[in-house]
Amino acid sequence: MTAQEVRLCGLLLQEHFGNVVEKVGTHLIRSGVLTLRALAHETKLPLDLVKKSLCVLVQHGMCTFGAGRRGPAGPVEYRINCEHIFHMLRYPRYIYTAKSLYGDTGELIVEEILQRGQMTMSSTVKTVADRLTHNMPEGQSMDYSEVVSAFSQLVETHFLQRCPPLASAGSSSSGAVDTPLPVATQPTEPESNPDCYKLPYINLTGQGKRRRSSEGGEAEQRAAKKARTDNSECGDDGIYWQVNFQRFHLHFRDQAIISAVSCKLDQTSSEIVRTMLRMSEVTTPAHAAFTQALSANEIFRALQSSYNIARPNLDQYLSLLVDDPMEFVGKTGDSGGGMYVVNLHRALANLARATLESVVQERFGSRSARIFRLLLRKRHLEQKQVEDFAMIPAKEAKDMLYTLLSENLVQLQEIPKTPDYAPSRTFYLYTVNQLPTARLLLQHCYKTVCNLIERRLYETKENKRLLEKSQRIEAILASLQATGAEAAQLTEVEEMITVPERQQLESLRHHINKLDSSENQVDETIFLLESYINSTKTSR
Repeated sequence: MTAQEVRLCGLLLQEHFGNVVEKVGTHLIRSGVLTLRALAHETKLPLDLVKKSLCVLVQHGMCTFGAGRRGPAGPVEYRINCEHIFHMLRYPRYIYTAKSLYGDTGELIVEEILQRGQMTMSSTVKTVADRLTHNMPEGQSMDYSEVVSAFSQLVETHFLQRCPPLASAGSSSSGAVDTPLPVATQPTEPESNPDCYKLPYINLTGQGKRRRSSEGGEAEQRAAKKARTDNSECGDDGIYWQVNFQRFHLHFRDQAIISAVSCKLDQTSSEIVRTMLRMSEVTTPAHAAFTQALSANEIFRALQSSYNIARPNLDQYLSLLVDDPMEFVGKTGDSGGGMYVVNLHRALANLARATLESVVQERFGSRSARIFRLLLRKRHLEQKQVEDFAMIPAKEAKDMLYTLLSENLVQLQEIPKTPDYAPSRTFYLYTVNQLPTARLLLQHCYKTVCNLIERRLYETKENKRLLEKSQRIEAILASLQATGAEAAQLTEVEEMITVPERQQLESLRHHINKLDSSENQVDETIFLLESYINSTKTSR
């Protein structure tokens, strides 16, 4: 773990779970593996607080536990899962994707499970139905069956999966206690469970209940206690569900490929690639280099009729995609009118390359980007060759090369003619290694996200009093509107915020929205670079 990754994990844990969980999580990241008592001793926190922090991390899949170095008879050891902590940065994107695919119901299902880490199907359905009913006009309510249908669709498309079962039947009760266990308690991988995507039969009928405005935290606690007893009555007690982050990432990857094809060629080509990816989205393994091979006949039958693509035109488009230098689509055979695949690893490499070129262009200008692209294409060039090929004056080319070299975006390789490495008898070749450069840029992105989060937290803290006042007035207005207050009363409450304060609030919200938008944009770059780096690991 680099310093920037540890810093980002700490900020995300602090923002979502508070200072205590952040301290426990950050210490686990730095220490690697620790027992409960060692963790409490080193962090100097009360044992009870450390237990609760570990429960929170385990509940959200950010901490794993199992038998330690002494074997099954020894104390349980805890290990942090940094990859799942980074996923918190992408929570808004997961929720927005669920909304775009499955509407408001899908959005709330994913939001509730992300917020709580893992939930049973019955409690999720009831909570979502109640929330939807609360936002409906008076007299209308959301039926449980509609929420169950959306939940089933999310499971069928693998966006939700069952939580992995524990290896020991007695481990769930002693997961957060530092006592000897008879067997290892490390949960297995979700995909290894044969019932990973099997929906339980739940006995659930009815409609969502409207929450009264007077009900507060006590009502929520009562509902939580009631949900524990209702789970056994519904028939899914002990069957918990979690968000399948890997499936969401595959969807993001596919959307990035489709968008790239649309920009490079045209909309029709992107729809053909979309159809190929959709046909093999569930059958293709997560780290596969290619999708499942599909015949031209299968692709033609799967295309939506609204596209109006004739069979001869489809063959022409497929040939165009195969011959394109980006190599997003490849041909593997001639049966069935031709067998075609989407080259996933090649597509990710091209997307990462385009990202690197864009960064160089934005930071150092179009001429430096021209040199960078030239080195990516030609691999190794001397300074004189760079000047000639890029058609840039010698002095400017030299300055640009040295600037890129100082930023570690370009590397210099020495090839001596003689063993003494004499400068007059040595070739100095400039080159770009795409993988190390992508790793370097990824660290810069982590640093950028950390700075954005810190700035957003600072802005919120500096204007805390004004934000609390605004929230109180909004709550008063909402309660007055619910009771049918007159317009004069509402106006009087609204005037409790002065004009300068209102202007300050608007400015603050504008800045916060810009920071949030910047975080999402940087996260898209992080996702592309991480996907490319992971694909190079699996392709070796």
